[in-house]
Amino acid sequence: MKFGITQPFPCNYLPDRDEQLLVHIPVAELPESKAYDKLIHSGFRRSGEQIYRPHCAQCNACQSIRVLTYEFTPSKSQKRILRKNRDIKIIVNDVNVSSLLQEQDDYFALYARYITQRHQDGSMYPPNKPNFVQFLSCAWQSPMLLEAWLDDTLIAVAVTDRTVMGLSAFYTYFAPEHDERSLGVFMVLQQIQLCQSLQKPYLFLGYQIDACQKMNYKTKYRPYERFNGEYWVPNPQ
Repeated sequence: MKFGITQPFPCNYLPDRDEQLLVHIPVAELPESKAYDKLIHSGFRRSGEQIYRPHCAQCNACQSIRVLTYEFTPSKSQKRILRKNRDIKIIVNDVNVSSLLQEQDDYFALYARYITQRHQDGSMYPPNKPNFVQFLSCAWQSPMLLEAWLDDTLIAVAVTDRTVMGLSAFYTYFAPEHDERSLGVFMVLQQIQLCQSLQKPYLFLGYQIDACQKMNYKTKYRPYERFNGEYWVPNPQ
């Protein structure tokens, strides 16, 4: 495999730090989907069509985390969230996803409300549809959409990648007016349940950064493992 390293740029998660990325360079001999299946087990992620991993000279704060789905049991608070959302219908959509994101207005309208009300300080604000479609779509890896419907209204979407050994939680957004439902937690639980039904042992949740408060929800799904740069380490009990 071939890789390149980006120039340093301001870190999105830790102030006063720069970050660099190790980026996979496609080669004809190995399809990107096959490379992704291998590299995700070494802490890599996907953004659009790019496969990358943080590669910072003096920082190892970003550590990939994966839930051991076969052993997972929801906590008391997670069981309460599941009960609270029993009236939600989950639909898994995995056909022509890029076209759906482009053509169906429900997906972007919900995303725009979410970004505008929750993430005005982020790089995806203000929301626009071309960036939305480019961010979530991928020519070599068609994601799955886990849709949460309340009656006839779409209230949450979890964009998820299917890999050989698991699912990778790519991005989740939801109706901000339903804060009381804890939809972010609910959609992670739905992805864990989908892993179990598909007999896949891992749900990859992306990067855990202990010093970044908004990332720490990922450690609440136990048991999990973290990739320390060399190997996967079980979570402390």
